[in-house]
Amino acid sequence: MDSKKYDMELKRLDDPMPTQERSSHGRIVTVPQGSRYLDPVQLNRLEQVFREWAEDTPRSDVRLSRKRILLIFLLIRYTGAKLNEVLALNPLQDINFSRQSVVFAKSDTIPREVQIPETLSQEIQAALDDAAFQKSWDGLFNVDPGHVRRKFYERAEACGFPKELGGPDAIRKSRAVELMQNNMPLPVVQRILGHSTPNLTAAFVSFSDDDIRKAEKFFLEKESRRKTSARNTFFGKISDIQKGDVQAKVGLVTIGGDQVTALITIDSLTRLGLRPGMLISAEVKAPWVVLQKGTEEPNCTAENKFQGMIARINKGQVATEYVVRIADGTELCSLVTSESSRRLDLKENDPVWAMFNSFSAVLHLD
Repeated sequence: MDSKKYDMELKRLDDPMPTQERSSHGRIVTVPQGSRYLDPVQLNRLEQVFREWAEDTPRSDVRLSRKRILLIFLLIRYTGAKLNEVLALNPLQDINFSRQSVVFAKSDTIPREVQIPETLSQEIQAALDDAAFQKSWDGLFNVDPGHVRRKFYERAEACGFPKELGGPDAIRKSRAVELMQNNMPLPVVQRILGHSTPNLTAAFVSFSDDDIRKAEKFFLEKESRRKTSARNTFFGKISDIQKGDVQAKVGLVTIGGDQVTALITIDSLTRLGLRPGMLISAEVKAPWVVLQKGTEEPNCTAENKFQGMIARINKGQVATEYVVRIADGTELCSLVTSESSRRLDLKENDPVWAMFNSFSAVLHLD
């Protein structure tokens, strides 16, 4: 995807979209050369340079000023908020350390609560315990926006990046890309950024603000654990349970509106205490995901079928890993033998169906 098309895809995050158009959003993954956004490695490098700069001074007053700029950067980097939203924050009122979240209420968008990583919550709390910071709690982020931008540009140039890549808006959009690369569903990314979102309702299952907050937390924790791509995870709400004599069929609706079914034993159903309306995740190992090339829905016994496109291919001598991006931007990994790979003859951007049966899905309470 060229840089212009990539920019258009990010811009469309603002707009509600019909189901048939959602697959195009899944193509937001690889940051092309010449892009105006940072990839995750570059974001982490920029954060490191910010931290080194904040401590690289013998003067306590300068260190305090730099620490303030660092906190502003970290909040934009991990919440995807606008600069004016961060500068309007009052840490006494707007940061909830027990919930590990930030409430952006003094902006031109609808008030929203955004989850932050536990490590960032602890870092901000530690900074606020500093007596020097406590003297200016109410106006902690009351900093001239122009000054903030200049410091951001300087740190980007210190990394060897074009200065515009260090601007608050570029960092905000880079975070959106990073979240989608980490398999966070598009509606959740839209909510985090404060964009207008499609109706978060799939069939008769609706998702409350608290449900979405839990989804944010789930994916942030997953991001911090850096799980391997060999496991595919769906997060959503139980829509129905059909009990048999030995096993039960559990239906799950994801935030993106996809349906996942799992077959588990009655004993597991009782032990987990599963019931309709509960939030849960379903995990599927990559070797259990079967691929079929084409756009026509396969006529097969697999209960779980997802139409998507090939995003990446990692070829090996014995096995080949295919990464399939489905409608809501979620990525599924499939591991097949190299012999099967040659028969499939799949290439990047090819349409494909990813399938697995209900016995392959393992349910987790998170």
